[in-house]
Amino acid sequence: MFKTLTKTLSVMAFALVVAACSESDTAPVEGKQYRTLDTNLSTLRLPQVTEVFSLGCGHCRNIEPMLPELESLTDSKLGKVHVMFNESAQIAGMLFYSAVMQSENNIVPADMQDELFALVQNPELDGSGKKIELDRIFESRGMISPYNLSEEQQQELFNYIQTAETVSTKAQINAVPTFIVNGKYEVLLTGHESIDEIAETINYLKTK
Repeated sequence: MFKTLTKTLSVMAFALVVAACSESDTAPVEGKQYRTLDTNLSTLRLPQVTEVFSLGCGHCRNIEPMLPELESLTDSKLGKVHVMFNESAQIAGMLFYSAVMQSENNIVPADMQDELFALVQNPELDGSGKKIELDRIFESRGMISPYNLSEEQQQELFNYIQTAETVSTKAQINAVPTFIVNGKYEVLLTGHESIDEIAETINYLKTK
């Protein structure tokens, strides 16, 4: 009986070691799947999981239909921050936040966001053509075009832009799309091959 008990304990110990090694092997690796931000952004009160994106980014537009699945896999409602790392991104950000501040619960409807993606990424429209299409996108939804915002609305827009610039600068975002978790970690999408893998990293970071 003593030998049987000893053998059982040995098997259990081996199983625990294997489980521990397995967990360690599959855990996301800093520098590969994620990085720790140099500046903690938690004081900005970002949603726990926040996508950093740009209307001018083709990859951002392509990943958009996958975000509901990512929300489900991570049990998180994704926030959004428009990156501000260059002039074209800043202009696109003004369009995005003009829509945000006029949308219910500050969430831009999916169809409107898709039209904004299409507008910004359309190389065939000139300046006047883009203005006409932009006015249509906003006015068809009972919203005021960014060209016609009141002074009060311009100030509200400025506040959104300022927060986005703070995130972009302090987080040193140089590629999008990406995700910030807990205001402390950036998910490195190049270290992932699927939405499932991205979700695993996000879930891991949510507990750190």
